[in-house]
Amino acid sequence: MSGRTPALTPPDSALAPVRHPDAPAPGEPIGTHYEHCFGCGGEQPHGLHLAAKAGEGVSVTAEFLVRPEHQGAPGLAHGGLLATALDDTLGALNWLLRVISVTGRLETDYLRPVPVGTVLHLSAEVTAVDGRKIYATAEGRLNAPDGPVAVRADALFVEVKVEHFTDNGRPEEIQAAMDDPDQIRRVRAFEVNP
Repeated sequence: MSGRTPALTPPDSALAPVRHPDAPAPGEPIGTHYEHCFGCGGEQPHGLHLAAKAGEGVSVTAEFLVRPEHQGAPGLAHGGLLATALDDTLGALNWLLRVISVTGRLETDYLRPVPVGTVLHLSAEVTAVDGRKIYATAEGRLNAPDGPVAVRADALFVEVKVEHFTDNGRPEEIQAAMDDPDQIRRVRAFEVNP
């Protein structure tokens, strides 16, 4: 990173992350937490449709194809969209810790342009945990897992209770998620960061 802010630097008392015993095994798809999520949801026609997989330790990988509807400047991915991709990939880490958390801070560095047609390969890992705070880092590479680094980010997630979502979300969507007869989908809708 170009210079991590103090809010993204774990304190000396922070602990190394521990993968939850019920976390998906390395290589397993993590799947969407909510079908209408812009990052990972399949029901968002212009969404990223990120496909995340569990990695070793407390890490994940994901990828997405930058499509014409993702443009900022002509022929290039919008910077905010790239931050969204990093944020959603970082949010998938919560499946490995088995906690509910939200993004508290996301600091993004843009290193190279990302052209339309690029497959952005993302990787993220938790670096430390301190109480309710989860420190993580991510990067996005062009067209291959070992391609040139185009974007990277440091993040701070904060563990929350499910009421964070149910008390603050729009009632129609909350009720629709609660009414889903698929119990697993109903629970997953409220498990990972917005």
